[in-house]
Amino acid sequence: MTERATKRPEGFRKPPHWTNDPAPKPQAAKDELDPDGISPTRYGDWVQKGIAVDF
Repeated sequence: MTERATKRPEGFRKPPHWTNDPAPKPQAAKDELDPDGISPTRYGDWVQKGIAVDF
């Protein structure tokens, strides 16, 4: 079993755009009205012309 790296390699420089700030908390999901009735993200299928399609 390979040990997990816990230190950065020697010579590593943190890019200027990296920050030590914690990640932001996720926002609550918005319950939006679906004009066609059933939300595909809730039921997992998209309906086109009466036929359920999945990608």
